[in-house]
Amino acid sequence: MPARRAALRLLDAVLRRGQPLESALAGATRDLPSPADRGLAHALAAAVLRWLPDLDALIDSATRQPLPDDAKARMALRIALAQSLRLGTPGHAAIATVLPLVDGGPRKLVHGVFGTLDRKRAALPPAPTLPAPVLLRWQESWGDGMCAAAAAALAEPPPIDLTLKDPSATAELAVRLGGASLAPGHVRVPFGGRVEELAGYDEGAWWVQDLAASLPARLLGAGPGEAVLDLCAAPGGKTMQLAAAGADVTAVEINPKRLVRLRQNLERTGLRAELVEADVMKWAPARQFDHVLLDAPCSATGIFRRHPDVLHRVRPSDIADLARVQAGLLRRAAAWVKPGGMFIFCVCSLEPEEGEAQLASLGQAGLSIDPISPDELPAGLRPREDGTLRTLPGQVEGGLDGFFIARMRRTG
Repeated sequence: MPARRAALRLLDAVLRRGQPLESALAGATRDLPSPADRGLAHALAAAVLRWLPDLDALIDSATRQPLPDDAKARMALRIALAQSLRLGTPGHAAIATVLPLVDGGPRKLVHGVFGTLDRKRAALPPAPTLPAPVLLRWQESWGDGMCAAAAAALAEPPPIDLTLKDPSATAELAVRLGGASLAPGHVRVPFGGRVEELAGYDEGAWWVQDLAASLPARLLGAGPGEAVLDLCAAPGGKTMQLAAAGADVTAVEINPKRLVRLRQNLERTGLRAELVEADVMKWAPARQFDHVLLDAPCSATGIFRRHPDVLHRVRPSDIADLARVQAGLLRRAAAWVKPGGMFIFCVCSLEPEEGEAQLASLGQAGLSIDPISPDELPAGLRPREDGTLRTLPGQVEGGLDGFFIARMRRTG
């Protein structure tokens, strides 16, 4: 029961208050006694968020009048159906564990609707239905094929990508971890279990980082002794890549909690970087750098596979606001790279306003595109005609996050 109540709190935080699932997790699960219970609450909420339109369609098919979106009865039914149809919980246990969520309320309604669907052997479709606003946006931007690939990718938590501290150990670690490599310094392992229990964790041989998220630092090509500024740096995957390559890294992050996590990641891997807690729109370095990497704040719709909450809480107004922030950051940070140096702008967003549209700021920023070559990319990925890179669901077997990456050279 406590895990189901926590899942209900998580769903309320995401769907009613617009809070990120991961941010709500600590508060919603604070009274749970074990990591297993906290994991169950998270799994329940995530399963509901992955399949929300389809769960609601089943519920609506068994009621005379639609329940309000935020009704506790609907929430309880979502959790019960997610348990029985996705997590393998027997039907009698799924309904028994959610009925206390509506004590003093419509218990008969919840029991009746679930019983009707259970007797009909109701089932979910092979792949989730994307929320209608997201589907319309992405169809217009990327077409039906990408939307189908995105829906298929949403069905299950994705595999875990690891970036290796020592790329020369790729073959060895792939064998030790029972995974596969899609690029030097990368190993992909199946989802499941605790990351901390994987071989090489304790010695800091790798860190978790989606393959797409590793590409900006790879494409920057910073070498030993070069001064690199990593902006909006936490949780630190790119910082660690650059430090592992021998670069002299300054990492800037506004969020103190995320900065603590970055410091912990550096300590575990034995890598070094100068850490700065600052707002990039107010802070300025005392010098220019050989290279600058800006992983700008964005809607994060490109990481929907791991964070399905973004599909339900990000609004067009949020995307527009973030796009304005990104344009300001890009123009400001461009002045911090030396003439002739490289500047990478990237976002983990599938919204063109936050990626392709930002190229209009390049001329004002004194930057010009340095075209990405196909030879620099893992198999299955190709740069766009303008030399930038857009990663989309379905491009690589096993999937990858949606990123926009532009590599530029400072011209003046």
